[in-house]
Amino acid sequence: MSTETDPIQRLVVVTGLSGAGKQSILRILEDLGYETVDNPPLSLLEEMVARGAGNIAVGIDARTRGFDDAAVLGALERLRANPSLRPELVYAWADQSALLRRYTESRRRHPLAPIGRVSEGIELEQRITANLRSGADLRIDTSALPLPALRRMIEQHFGGEAGRSGQAALTVTVLSFAYPSGLPQEADLVLDARFLRNPHYDPALRPMTGLDEPVGAYIGEDPDFTRFRDLIFDLADLLLPRFVTEGKKYATIAIGCTGGRHRSVYTAETLGAHLRDKGWRTAVAHTELARLNVIPHEAAQPGPGAPANDSSATPTPSPTESPTS
Repeated sequence: MSTETDPIQRLVVVTGLSGAGKQSILRILEDLGYETVDNPPLSLLEEMVARGAGNIAVGIDARTRGFDDAAVLGALERLRANPSLRPELVYAWADQSALLRRYTESRRRHPLAPIGRVSEGIELEQRITANLRSGADLRIDTSALPLPALRRMIEQHFGGEAGRSGQAALTVTVLSFAYPSGLPQEADLVLDARFLRNPHYDPALRPMTGLDEPVGAYIGEDPDFTRFRDLIFDLADLLLPRFVTEGKKYATIAIGCTGGRHRSVYTAETLGAHLRDKGWRTAVAHTELARLNVIPHEAAQPGPGAPANDSSATPTPSPTESPTS
């Protein structure tokens, strides 16, 4: 029988679309000390967990022997009945254009379309894994996600101590984005900062980002920014404890503006600092800055809470790094 002091074993089942980064995620988990097994027969999943002593990461996809999405979800449901085990399902995906580009660059065949078109294999895999995507605890869109940002995300979610409870049981990601690039699919809450005064129209501020102090000062002088900020704080303070009560393990708050470089970035940094002050495990990422390979200037200080040496900007990727499998 489990007690409060018993260590909690973690099981991370990684699945998703071929080419979306499953192998990269497994390698990162291996670096974090997880015993990793890729594509074992599905019938052995529960036996592997019973025999394992430490944290385990298992890769499962449409190539797995005996693959059946209902069987995967059923096994996880049974494993969740064990109070000494914390099973989680991670689903990695990317949009079709990103997957097609990766297959073109790697010159690999899609495992579900060995003699057909890659697009046919992608569409088939999307259909047969749809229930896994719906049932996932964490869905990761790697379409424009550099490998360093993926590593930081996995380390944030799975590198900490096991068996967290209360505030520590929820990992919060605050994400800035550009509306023309589309809404982040993983967002639980989307906020629109486009009504704020836009630094883009100031020639001195245009080349900077929301991480720069002059940009933050400019946005902060908007007569409605303080009220907007306080309303966001109040909304987050209301919702996050309820997410914990409902058993959510991850929450993503997305903040968008037109270019994804100024207003959304500064507002995301401000909210991230507030949430860290409140004790939430919080990561801040900037989608558009990562996509454009923007190297941030000296970071703005939106408020107390973030460690002095913490850069919440997504790291600039190496040209050769990609989160593909």
